[in-house]
Amino acid sequence: MDGIIEFFTVLLALIRQFTWKDALDILVVTFIIYSAVKLVRETRAGQLVKGLLILVIVYLMAWYLDLTMLNELLNYFFQFTVVAFLVIFQPEIRRALEQVGRSGKNLPFGMRDREAENSQTRRAINAVADACMNLQRLRMGALIVFERETKLGEIIDTGTIVEAKPSAPVIGNIFFNKAPLHDGAMIIRDGVVYAAGCILPLTSNDSVSVDLGTRHRAALGMSENSDAVVVVVSEETGQVSIALNGILTRNYTRETLVNELESLLLEEKSGSEKKTVRMPRRKKAKH
Repeated sequence: MDGIIEFFTVLLALIRQFTWKDALDILVVTFIIYSAVKLVRETRAGQLVKGLLILVIVYLMAWYLDLTMLNELLNYFFQFTVVAFLVIFQPEIRRALEQVGRSGKNLPFGMRDREAENSQTRRAINAVADACMNLQRLRMGALIVFERETKLGEIIDTGTIVEAKPSAPVIGNIFFNKAPLHDGAMIIRDGVVYAAGCILPLTSNDSVSVDLGTRHRAALGMSENSDAVVVVVSEETGQVSIALNGILTRNYTRETLVNELESLLLEEKSGSEKKTVRMPRRKKAKH
């Protein structure tokens, strides 16, 4: 009983000493840890972090059990950890700094101006839909990637930064068959044509239909390796398709393309769920 009374006495003393500075300190540290964990989970660096954690556990066990040789070996290894961390995680560190520098986009704990984001994304969706219809009529191919939660910095690094306001003429010029960037993919980030001429990974699924060309295989590969939404216009048939989670859905019109992209990319004001639109059944590529 005395122990319980002593515990609550100490707890009340701590509460009395707790100030707004302490609360701010806890919030900032929590946000930094949350952001770091989120960044690692969204990239391939996650596996490397797991490996480092395993080595730390082995090091602590070696220290506890007094395993001299293993302890010395791990000591030498950890001396170079900081440099190795900077080299290995260079793309992720750069991406994190880019996100911090992007004013007003990502506020703490998801407090963002979703209405402004949705308006920007909707403009990009309509520009892509108009461009796809024009390219379909001209029988010119296109490969357009909408970045979502998984950041595509590694893919963007293979292309050319554009950072242009989305419009049908801009997108059409990028995919014009004599343009230097027309063979690669265009990346749309935060409602902006961010990069073009990017190289996407091809699907590793051997059961994909032999009728699918390189653009469609790249679209499937991108959708298998991230949560991106990929729009494809076939140069041969003019068909407009969407690749998502390793599944290719074909034969979109302008209206159905806009509806599908809005259902996938626009957020409700509450942010708790995506906007959904009832879509007609459509032909899907066989895997």
